Amino acid sequence: MAKLLKGGIIGCGFFAQRHIEAWRRIPEVEITAAADPQPDRAERFAKLAYRSAEEMLDREQLDFVDIVARSEQHLALVKLAVDRTIPVICQKPIAPDWVTAEQIVEYAESAGVPLMIHENWRWQPWHRAARQMMDRGDIGALIGYGFRTRTRDGMGDEPYSRQAYFRHLRRFQIDETLVHHMDTARFLFGEIATVYAQAGHRNQNVVGEDWAILVLTHENEIHGWVDGHRFLDPDPDGPVMGDAFFEGELGTISIPATGDVYRNRELAWKNDITVGYRGDSVRATQAHFISCLMDRTPFETGGRDYLRTFAAVEAAYKSVATQRCVALVEIFDGQ
Repeated sequence: MAKLLKGGIIGCGFFAQRHIEAWRRIPEVEITAAADPQPDRAERFAKLAYRSAEEMLDREQLDFVDIVARSEQHLALVKLAVDRTIPVICQKPIAPDWVTAEQIVEYAESAGVPLMIHENWRWQPWHRAARQMMDRGDIGALIGYGFRTRTRDGMGDEPYSRQAYFRHLRRFQIDETLVHHMDTARFLFGEIATVYAQAGHRNQNVVGEDWAILVLTHENEIHGWVDGHRFLDPDPDGPVMGDAFFEGELGTISIPATGDVYRNRELAWKNDITVGYRGDSVRATQAHFISCLMDRTPFETGGRDYLRTFAAVEAAYKSVATQRCVALVEIFDGQ
């Protein structure tokens, strides 16, 4: 019988509810402890509830920890886990800035402790299906792509009611939402070389940018764009939170908001997944983490690899600030 891995979760807020629901459906895992400054929230996640992460990590013998706290807390929390040689899966954004992101990755690497960033968009099943189709050559040599993200929760005097802290973030739409599409673009089309971005804010009750348009060029000369705002629901609505298309010399793969996948307007993959978050992608992400821990294989979004996604985010913000195209090498070189 395979060993049951005991995990702890740090942060029991809104999105952490997606995590715990998924963990409870992974048979190799038991979440035995939870930490949150509000004890009643931690008690809903695990039998052993703590106010502080440090106390939980000191008292419990854990095989891994899931960090679902705000990004400005990630460095301190990762250090707590790494100092106790506990593998970490950490929600995105990895960090509030590039320097801190590098510190997180280097701290874990120097101690030899596994670190994976929880990036679930690439694990949405319609993106996995599209990747298989492209790998088979279903649309021939790849040309380009487009992603749109849409949902109507950014309007009015009290936008983003389920995650009200969004209103106060200095960096919002790119950092919180469009990062998913940039990471998925890496998964589908290879490494990103340059980013050109424009962004602003339409709702004056929001501090950070609440709309953005990105133009990405990959190292293999594939070009694409990501267009994101949260002022309108897709029609019809669905789990994709927008839509996407991928073009090749033999045709187009398109994904409407329903999550179905079409090749040249013919249905190629039907989305019949009704459990979990957006195609059960949180569970798929976490199951990948557990599988890699047990098999000692690399994560798709390990800390070092994920710096390439975060570098694209940093390049987008630098592009907005300087009104020019920014190469990711500038971010890596600290220019």
